[in-house]
Amino acid sequence: MALPIPTNLPRQEDVISKILAKLDGATYESLNASIVVSWRVELDEAIRLNEKQLHDRIHGDAVEFEQQLTSAKEIQVGLQSLSENIDSLDKSVSDPESGIIPVLIRNLTAHQTLAQESLNADTLYRSLLHLSDCRTELLSLQSLVDEGNLPRAAKSCEALQHLLDTAPSPLDKAKIFQVIKTSLDVLSNRTQELLSGTFSKSVAISPSEFVIRPSIHAPQSNISYSLSDVFASLSANSAISHLTTLRRDVLAHYIDYTLSQPTSVTVKTEIEFTGTSFHKLSHVPSPPNTENLLTRLDNLAAVLDFLKQYLLPSLPISQKESFPKSLCKPMGSAILTHLLEPSLPSSLHLLPPFLNLTKKAVRFEEDHIVGVLGGASNNRDIKSWVDGVSGHYERQRRLSILEAARTIIVEIDETSSTFHAETISAQEVNDEISQIPATSDTEGGDAWNLDDDKKSTGNASSIQDESGWSFEDDVIGVEPESTDGSNVPPPQSTKVQSTDDVDPGDAWGWNDDEEPLVDDENAEETVWDDPWSDAPSEISVPARPPAAPSITSVPTETVTRPDNFAAMNSHSSSAASGLEVRQAVDSRHTRSGSRSAIKEVYLVSSRTRSIIRIVENALQEGKELISSGIFSYSPTSTSLPGTLILQSAIQVLNLFRALYTVTFSPRLAQSEQSMLFSNDCFYLSEEIARIATYERGLLTVKEELVECRDTMKLLSDSWFHDSIDQCKRSIEVILSKAEGFTETADQDRFDECEGAITQVLREIRGTAHRWKPVLAKSKFYMALGYAVESALSNILDDILALPDIPEVESHRLSELCKILNSLEGLFVEDTSLSSFVVSYVSSWLKFSYLSELLEASMADITYLFEEGALVDFEVDELVKLVRALFADTPLRTTTVNKILGGHPVRQ
Repeated sequence: MALPIPTNLPRQEDVISKILAKLDGATYESLNASIVVSWRVELDEAIRLNEKQLHDRIHGDAVEFEQQLTSAKEIQVGLQSLSENIDSLDKSVSDPESGIIPVLIRNLTAHQTLAQESLNADTLYRSLLHLSDCRTELLSLQSLVDEGNLPRAAKSCEALQHLLDTAPSPLDKAKIFQVIKTSLDVLSNRTQELLSGTFSKSVAISPSEFVIRPSIHAPQSNISYSLSDVFASLSANSAISHLTTLRRDVLAHYIDYTLSQPTSVTVKTEIEFTGTSFHKLSHVPSPPNTENLLTRLDNLAAVLDFLKQYLLPSLPISQKESFPKSLCKPMGSAILTHLLEPSLPSSLHLLPPFLNLTKKAVRFEEDHIVGVLGGASNNRDIKSWVDGVSGHYERQRRLSILEAARTIIVEIDETSSTFHAETISAQEVNDEISQIPATSDTEGGDAWNLDDDKKSTGNASSIQDESGWSFEDDVIGVEPESTDGSNVPPPQSTKVQSTDDVDPGDAWGWNDDEEPLVDDENAEETVWDDPWSDAPSEISVPARPPAAPSITSVPTETVTRPDNFAAMNSHSSSAASGLEVRQAVDSRHTRSGSRSAIKEVYLVSSRTRSIIRIVENALQEGKELISSGIFSYSPTSTSLPGTLILQSAIQVLNLFRALYTVTFSPRLAQSEQSMLFSNDCFYLSEEIARIATYERGLLTVKEELVECRDTMKLLSDSWFHDSIDQCKRSIEVILSKAEGFTETADQDRFDECEGAITQVLREIRGTAHRWKPVLAKSKFYMALGYAVESALSNILDDILALPDIPEVESHRLSELCKILNSLEGLFVEDTSLSSFVVSYVSSWLKFSYLSELLEASMADITYLFEEGALVDFEVDELVKLVRALFADTPLRTTTVNKILGGHPVRQ
């Protein structure tokens, strides 16, 4: 096998190509005869050489060449013979007259025509035969319908429909076939309509009667057929529709109604005029006041027995199980919804009859719902509900209790009904403090005027505790002693006793030995019958009120002073009245005091009494339920019987906390209302504490009661202090108008500051007027003390922050400070006794001394400092005040250095 020559190798140029290349390269001038002759000679030579090569190649293997030549000739002869045979065969196969294929086609066509004619004849025969059957069945159906034999007519409809469904396909488009179909539809619909009417007559149900006819006569015929035949003859859709309607009517008229209304059910059999019998169930209303709920289950059992005996056996096979089971769930739900749940009693003594009812309901479920209707024995809703009946009873009672509480809580009390509750406060009585004489304006005039030469006999009774008159401790404060026990102790309530009718005049514990009996209507009038009560609109601003100890007399042997200061203090009887008060206060802590119980009353909303009554009733009901043992232990229950009712008492209090502040938020924006709400919470906390302490059988909720008590106490304290903070903010806003009491030498600025101080005084007195009828005495003075302390502290901070106080400004600032000295009257109950303002206003003495220090000389300040009368001031505050009041002199430097050495230690 010769290898192919690669295309990239050069090929030998043939003769033709050479000659053509020469022809192509010849020009008109170079082309002549000689050149053409040479090309011809060259071409002839090439032809001769090719012929010679062919001849040499043939003769080189002549034998093989001859063989191939012979074979080629034979092949040529065979090919010619084959062509002739093919032409002859083609003529014998394809000749139109005698060819095989044309003859075969003609024969096959004739056979096909014959076969089609045979098939058509057979199809026609079978179609006619089928049509004959259909016609016969249709005529039979027509006659049955006309006779009124509806059950057989229904079966005939099914047979004719089967014939139509299995009809030969050629009949589908036949007109006669369509006519038969139309006739069948008409007759079938008429049959079903007549069957539906027959069923309605056989099973007639109305709100008052339920009639079942076992057999019925066809209209205008003597033919009768049974109810089961009617059921069997109805179409599947029609049967389902009728049974659905029947189930709905049975549930509405004979199950729900029987369970929800007192009725009397009767079942009887009667005979019609045609001689056929029928069964009738009827019910009529019964008197409700004589009904026993157990009869409702008996009536329902009679209904089910009626269905079991006369209806269920006639049901078609397809509905014999499904229809009774479809009644199980609705019937169980109806018993729960219309009988058991509405019959849940609202009190413990009604539980035994109800429990008998639940037991009978469980038996009814087992005998009738499971036994008769075939309900699932492992899915018994009534038994599951009855097993948890204690929880259902308690949840209903809890809902009722909470609803009653909610109604009371959100009720708008137009009359603002209140009552006075009693609390017991511990008061420490100190004999020594009571001997300090009260300040008298009429006898001594102005005890604080350094320029007054008159004798000043009054001194302020100031009481403070060991922490330097601080009243941040709410447990036991410091109070002045009173010989008759009428002075007010620091705020501490130890026990609250609710009194239904308390004398409002006894609001401060004056009538402890009397019977507290008066109407709440007189509370507003008598609660303000105090000798020191001031109407909020009447504001007295004395020029020099006796609020602080006098420093107008200093012993000459103690401090060397200028002559004018010695002349100013000519009355030695009042020389050390400030020190006497300080010594009395200091000695108070070293002398033994006695503690007595002081009864106080405070205002409480009447709704709290109702809430406590609900709480007590709920707890009592829970205890009775637990002790009765009427409910047996249920494995499905997560708590013991009675626990939910006990816990509902806690939830009532939680509901009060959640609803009241939201419902009455606009009202609580008023300070007296917020204080009243604080009292309500405090009263509730004390009542809860009483219940938790003295009530027995509350172990399951005792911790929750204690927690609720603490929560109510915390809520009371929060609203109490929020009201105080609201008052403080009002005071701070008013004092901001004074702009730090700067430049009071200017008359306009002084008027602005004086207006701010006066407005603060009016605000505090108005707040006291609103708080006094509401709060207990101890709480009232504590709250009022916080308000006054806020005003004094702000003024102290502003004045002590002034870097320079000229003489004119110092006098005016002193006058401004003394305006608030009249607030001391708010802390006096008896003019014959001393004020106890220091017990509740920790900065009172400091503020009182400040008004005098602003006008005092350097010698006065030095004397008071050495005697320990200025211990309320910090050393830095005194140094800053001295530097602001006095020019830089050696005397001021000496005084400052002495002050920087610290307060003297009293021996």
